Amino acid sequence: MPKSPPCVFPWSSLWLASLITLVVQSVLSSSYSSSSSASSTYQRPAAGGKRPGFMERTLILLDVNTRSPIRVLNDNFLSLQLDPSIIKDGWLDFLSSKRLVTLARGLSPAFLRFGGKRTDFLQFNNQKNLAKFRGPGPDYYLKNYEDDIVRSDIALDKQKGCKVANHPDIMLELQREKAATTQLVLLKEQLSNIYSNITITARSLDKLYNFADCAGLHLILGLNALHRNPDNSWNTSSTLSLLKYSAGKKYNISWELGNEPNAYRSMVGRAVNSTQLAQDYIKLRTLLQSVRYYHRAHLFGPNAGRPRKNAILLLDGFMKNAGSVVDAVTWQHYYMDGRVNKAEDFLKTRLLDTLTEQITKITTVVNTHTPGKKVWLGGLGPAWAGGINNLSDTYAASFLWVNTLGMAAVHGIDVVLRHSFFDYGYTHLVDQHFNPLPDYWFSLVFKRLVGPRVLGVRVAGLQRKPQPGRVIRDKLRIYAHCTSYYNHNYVRGSITIYIINLHRSRKKIKLAGTLRNKTVHQYLLQPYGSDGLKAKHVQLNGEKLLMVDSETFPELKPKTLRAGRTIAMPPMTIGFYVIKNINAYACRR
Repeated sequence: MPKSPPCVFPWSSLWLASLITLVVQSVLSSSYSSSSSASSTYQRPAAGGKRPGFMERTLILLDVNTRSPIRVLNDNFLSLQLDPSIIKDGWLDFLSSKRLVTLARGLSPAFLRFGGKRTDFLQFNNQKNLAKFRGPGPDYYLKNYEDDIVRSDIALDKQKGCKVANHPDIMLELQREKAATTQLVLLKEQLSNIYSNITITARSLDKLYNFADCAGLHLILGLNALHRNPDNSWNTSSTLSLLKYSAGKKYNISWELGNEPNAYRSMVGRAVNSTQLAQDYIKLRTLLQSVRYYHRAHLFGPNAGRPRKNAILLLDGFMKNAGSVVDAVTWQHYYMDGRVNKAEDFLKTRLLDTLTEQITKITTVVNTHTPGKKVWLGGLGPAWAGGINNLSDTYAASFLWVNTLGMAAVHGIDVVLRHSFFDYGYTHLVDQHFNPLPDYWFSLVFKRLVGPRVLGVRVAGLQRKPQPGRVIRDKLRIYAHCTSYYNHNYVRGSITIYIINLHRSRKKIKLAGTLRNKTVHQYLLQPYGSDGLKAKHVQLNGEKLLMVDSETFPELKPKTLRAGRTIAMPPMTIGFYVIKNINAYACRR
């Protein structure tokens, strides 16, 4: 497991007593078993002439510091992202889907960042409908398709409150065809680094805000930082028009400017240095203060890319000149490119541990200039360029996702924004048929069970040939939080532990110290079906997870483990365990 920040554990004597007791009991049990077997029928020795005994198996002893949290995160720690490409490929028109709204609401409260690679090619047009900006589509379907969209918009306008719709299957099928065609164009742009502008109309903004508002998400809108004047200063004309329109509609929005500014030179052949970017953010803050409705709106940035040399230099200069202007510092991390070709690549410990190195680089820069400033992982995905079919959309990718949540929490990252909630491609939580993918189910269980208070974990392993920390740190990752206060099935003071077993063998975990002899609720998530790690469906405690209908989630039923029972983690699985009625002091407040 990645190393947690140092903290003092006042319960070391209790821990030591539990460890000694368990060892003595196990040795006595082993001796008794040996004498019993000697007087009974003959048993064949194990391979290599060795008899299996307690010290040949690995047993993990686990305790948690229940006195005080080591971190307290944002209530919206697990949050979401939508890419602006949904305007171009047409999926924006389907955000009113009752099923999509239900799935997004399941992950609330959360932020919804509307941003990505095409943030810096967005242009606002204060008109309700511009059919010519809908993008390419099958010519023989296009007119009827657009007429259907218009009729759907009219029907939505007549609704009061949340505007939701049930789109006909034929309409969704035509949209999937259109999106497939458009995505080829978008992918070609990304690979060639030649991008076309995207127009976001007033109607588009209305649909986007309606989706966020109905789902209980707080919208963060990315603004175009590449709209430049001849002297390379930021052109605010489109942004001012957008601010006035959204203020008139009383849309509660937070803001950011640009996406990966360190990559502008390779994207458009024009660089924006840290000094200029800082001036742009100061100008945006002034602009927000000039619009009465947004004078206290939150501003996040600079949304730097992976912390390599040029990104670190840009972040350092930005924090020096404008660190006080932003409410939280944002950056992005992607684990791999499209060259990954097998599920096992997602389980490599070296890959999982890259995030720790990146977090350290970012927080070092931030704390140098603005100590204590909140840091957000503002764009996180298992892979770039749309991901890898049958890999980044399967159970295998969930090891990266859940480990990212645990590792980010331990290191104090305040919010993690997952790219992306929904769109075309293979790195999303929901597919084009509006079906939840494995990462969605893990996110839902995380939201239901895991609260923002992070607890210190203490682990020890008993094994024949001690390898200090290796088994635990590399292949068995354990994180602990106070149980979510939003979950009314558990009283305050409960603890949620989530465990990632990357081993190819079962591992046994014994709760010790303060956790000893407590009732445990198990939520064990495993791949469903014969595809193993490549499964696109998940089972919870043996039951396949499926939506009951467009508005109803399946019941997440725990399996009760009796007090004192050892937790048995199957190979290559992830489980959540709620320690009930422990009345942890750190979790009662």
